[in-house]
Amino acid sequence: MTEMNGSLSLSRSTPWLQRFWDDLQPTPGRLSASLRITLVTVIALVLILVWQVPFATLGLYSVFVVTGESPSVSLRLCIASWVMVLSAIAIELGLVILTDNDPMARLLSVSVITFLAGMMVVSTSLPALGGSWGLIYCTLIAFWESHAPADTLVKNSLWFLAVFSLVFICVIAVEYVFDTRSPVDGLEKAFQVRYEALDSMFSLFARNAPVEQRFETASRVSRLAAAGQAGMIALYNQIVDRNLDTGALPIGTRVHITLLAELMDDAAAFGLQGAALDHPEVRNRCARIAEQCRGLIPGRIPQSKNWTEVRPATTNTLLDRVEAAIHSILLMPVEVGPNSKELVALPSNQVPFFIPGAIRDKDNIAFGLKMSLCATFCYILYHAIDWPGVSTSVVTVMVAGLTTTAAMKQRLALRMLGATIGGVIFGLGATVFLFPYMDSIFAFVIVVGCVAFIASWVSGGPRFNYVGLQIAFAFYVVAFEGSSAPTELAPARDRLVGILFALIVMWFVFDQIWPIHTVTAMRRVLASVLRSGARLFELVDSTKQNDQFQREMNSVRDRLGKNISALRNMNEAVEYEFGVDRAQYIHSSEAVLQVSAAAAALIWNQVAVLYGKRDVDVIPEPELVEMRRRLADHLNVLAEAVVQKTSVPVEDLASSLSRSLKDERYREYVMNTIARHEDVQTLASLLGGGR
Repeated sequence: MTEMNGSLSLSRSTPWLQRFWDDLQPTPGRLSASLRITLVTVIALVLILVWQVPFATLGLYSVFVVTGESPSVSLRLCIASWVMVLSAIAIELGLVILTDNDPMARLLSVSVITFLAGMMVVSTSLPALGGSWGLIYCTLIAFWESHAPADTLVKNSLWFLAVFSLVFICVIAVEYVFDTRSPVDGLEKAFQVRYEALDSMFSLFARNAPVEQRFETASRVSRLAAAGQAGMIALYNQIVDRNLDTGALPIGTRVHITLLAELMDDAAAFGLQGAALDHPEVRNRCARIAEQCRGLIPGRIPQSKNWTEVRPATTNTLLDRVEAAIHSILLMPVEVGPNSKELVALPSNQVPFFIPGAIRDKDNIAFGLKMSLCATFCYILYHAIDWPGVSTSVVTVMVAGLTTTAAMKQRLALRMLGATIGGVIFGLGATVFLFPYMDSIFAFVIVVGCVAFIASWVSGGPRFNYVGLQIAFAFYVVAFEGSSAPTELAPARDRLVGILFALIVMWFVFDQIWPIHTVTAMRRVLASVLRSGARLFELVDSTKQNDQFQREMNSVRDRLGKNISALRNMNEAVEYEFGVDRAQYIHSSEAVLQVSAAAAALIWNQVAVLYGKRDVDVIPEPELVEMRRRLADHLNVLAEAVVQKTSVPVEDLASSLSRSLKDERYREYVMNTIARHEDVQTLASLLGGGR
């Protein structure tokens, strides 16, 4: 256990500044994305300054929110965001008219809208729209707290729509003019580069090559591991949104991406530890891993079933963890017939906007209430003390609110870092040393463009991308006073104070009054994965019409991929948990990831059966129907045990399958299902009743 804990903390023990520096290293597509965001910012800024359009701060910040992985994604985000802004304006004006601008009605509307915005964050497939909708409404309704004429306030609301419309048009135009990317080729190349790097490293380890050569290849693997899964997920989302031919990509590509990211992390930790390779068994294991990685390169030799016959040992060492990670990948299905391409990517038009069951989830309702409490408190306070300069506190609540304590602390820490760099260093620095000497639009645009490029480059990182967004936001709120550069330091000071105030309020509400630890949330997500598997086994033997069956199948596939990806993201945030139980939290989060990987293999092998053998007699065989029923029941029991932190009951599926195990028609399917179920059951028992 000690060795395992050491392996788990290896990447987390890397100095924070070193990790931030690694996050800034170039990755494929990062420069082009940064240049496009910079170009959009410059074009939009010039038009805003020439036409004297107010509210440039939020308009320019929205460039970072709506610029997607592809032109079609950006178009969808821009349209959805424009509708969101229009709805916020309609609600604001409708409320003022119907209540005769009653102060209590305005306050209650802030509470209600921020609650609904929080629910959108956790209940929809486009969570960014929820936070944006909340902060826009709070900004609009705050206009009516002033004593300005109603005509002026209505015009301000319309200017609000105008600035967003202008920015969205610029984003769409630049994205469509400069898009030349082939996401399928890019994703295939990403898979190939990573598996080739793993093959090279483990081949050198198998030959016990000189330390310098091993360290060089391990460093390459480490750089690829540092890139994380974000870039590959972005390419996958482009393929999904554009419904492209998936080429040689593997079945269940989204799950493959997450499993590969885990494999890269474990392999990098093993390669950089500098272990001696005197034992022949260790070199043999490295040689086997290298061979397996060669087989996983897209377009190369097919997978060998012999690789998955022997399960890896319980993950006590780094090499065990590498073998377990690659074992999970090898258990994913390969070709299953003419319909196999349908299993690579799920088109976006088949992904529901609302996550099934999320609206009724009491944890999601609690999150919405916490967001509403924080935003309402900040809104009341800055108006009660008549300090409108700290209105950024409400904005901070809407953009930094997350469901778990560790994720919230992570985002607050990154927001503080971004606010310091963007607001204090760039914003106040430019206000003091640059803006007083500028007498033209050109100079001002150059400064803003440089900061936009830096912010967009940072936002392209896998782990610290939120810092880039906050650099841009903090700089814009400090650097813009109306439609010109600021001439005073007081507004910048007030806005930074508002950010700090919101961080204190959110820490108190999310961490002290109503905490939800990240590992607790990870257990719930894992339970959702297991219940998705149970639902899948129930669907196999359902009598539903084919179109209804297909919709439910696609919904299960979508939730599975997103949940496993979310588990990895939450695992990275666990290190922001503090206290005496921090080590146990980290250990439990890693265990949850292992169970989810095993469950993914179990579920996706069943998906392959459904698509590839829908009309074969493996479906109606009575013994197999009973096996799937028992398996669905046991997965639901496992899900409950994971959430309640109770001991995991054991289920022996093979005991009632004597005839099917002897029948050659069913033997491979039955043995594969039983083996994958035992993997899930064994790993879930190791998770046990810990935190």
